Amino acid sequence: MSAAPGPVRHKGRGPAVSGWVAPRGRALGGRSFALHRITGIALVIYLYVHLGVLSMLLIGESAWGDFLSVVTAKGFLAFDVVLIFGLLFHALNGIRVALVGSGYLVRHQRALFWVATAIGTPLLVYAAIHVFGGA
Repeated sequence: MSAAPGPVRHKGRGPAVSGWVAPRGRALGGRSFALHRITGIALVIYLYVHLGVLSMLLIGESAWGDFLSVVTAKGFLAFDVVLIFGLLFHALNGIRVALVGSGYLVRHQRALFWVATAIGTPLLVYAAIHVFGGA
């Protein structure tokens, strides 16, 4: 018994895992979707790291104070800005992906990307200013 012929024919294993996030040969929408996947994975990893860090509260106040002295250093605060970028990009691009994937505004996905960028950039700058202690 063989499968009925259809419009999609798969030969071999398919693309390598690196092809899942590789931006080469993709248009703007494909590149932003690849970055969307990367930021999604990074946010899940951050969630587990964050829960592990919060468990330091169980060790005691001195361990928590030592940890806070490390994470409030200016060099470490840059990681917070990168985290905020990942969060903003993932959220705003997720709205774009949902609209395009649902069939709405398919012809305008490039414009949606630039609208998301126009919204996200000032938010990122505002957050970075506050993370580093300004305003």
